[in-house]
Amino acid sequence: MEKGGAGTYSDGKLYTRSKKRGDVRRILEILVAHGASDDILFDAHPHIGTNKLPKLVAELRQTILDAGGEIYFNTCVTDFLLDIDEIKGIVTQKGDRMTADAVILATGHSARDVFHLLHQKKIHIEAKPFALGVRVEHSQNLIDQIQYHCPINRGPYLPASSYSLVHQAKVNGQERGVFSFCMCPGGFIVPAATAPGEIVVNGMSPSRRDSKFANSGIVVAVAEPDFKKYLDKGALAGMFFQAEIEQKACALAGSTQTAPAQRLIDFVNGKVSNSLLETSYQPGLASLDMRAVLPQFVSEALKQGFKNFGSKMKGYLTNDAQIVGVESRTSSPVRIPRNNETLEHVQTKRLFPCGEGAGYAGGIVSAAMDGERCAEAAVRKYIKAN
Repeated sequence: MEKGGAGTYSDGKLYTRSKKRGDVRRILEILVAHGASDDILFDAHPHIGTNKLPKLVAELRQTILDAGGEIYFNTCVTDFLLDIDEIKGIVTQKGDRMTADAVILATGHSARDVFHLLHQKKIHIEAKPFALGVRVEHSQNLIDQIQYHCPINRGPYLPASSYSLVHQAKVNGQERGVFSFCMCPGGFIVPAATAPGEIVVNGMSPSRRDSKFANSGIVVAVAEPDFKKYLDKGALAGMFFQAEIEQKACALAGSTQTAPAQRLIDFVNGKVSNSLLETSYQPGLASLDMRAVLPQFVSEALKQGFKNFGSKMKGYLTNDAQIVGVESRTSSPVRIPRNNETLEHVQTKRLFPCGEGAGYAGGIVSAAMDGERCAEAAVRKYIKAN
């Protein structure tokens, strides 16, 4: 019911590996037509920047309005209008009933109210794997020195450097992927909680990437066997597992938006940091043993991962870096299954699950391509026929 989802208030990264899901070039051209720099058409890792996204999204909104679309702000969907195995429309929190030939459900990956509603209405959903961990923050100058092999700084011509790291850890006899996620050169760590009493962090970079900090999510793969404590929650088990960690982080750090943190080598050695470093995270940090916040298997996998990353990037594993928790919203913990050909829900007709919240995208470009595909599928099957 509002503009939102991947990219609205995010870093604005446009790199995608989803080349087979749609026309990447077309999406980039649409973004340029609405205010993005045409550099994104040829950059290997295109990036808009958090500071430029709001104006671009406002221009996209105006295009929708000019085409006859309607946008409802501050309006939540509180119910679905169902007729046996078909969806006929939605109900808002104001009590308005809106009927439609088709409903495209394109929530973000943190729309827990919608996941609860789907579960309550017995619309088939599934728990899905995701990843969870921390944000690690270094000085950008240190990352530049490692990546560019420069003794002092990168100079005036090179861009803020980035990195991509992966390691296969072995914890309790089980292999687990540990990997960097949404690396933000010249960026900031920001609060991203969606409800009171939880701590969630994310990263972003302005278009110039000129912050003195570099940060990245470092996360561990989690899967359905890890959610067994919440088996009684069915398909929502992963969501409850995710929420428990976010709530624990908030409680241990003082029940504000102050985030738990630990210097990097101290974390690897299991030592609470006596002091923390300067940070880009504005609400502030509380020194804690992150093992008290994270599940044991996540902490152990991260420990192994950081040691491995230190061997790949000399100087990366240092107490001049710190981890900040928790990075838990890497992707949706729920999948809303759909037919691979028609893109329609596997059981509920006229419902088209779409984008990150449904488990079919992982960023701005892949979400945009999936949105186009779902809209075209809905028109093809139901609207043109009318």
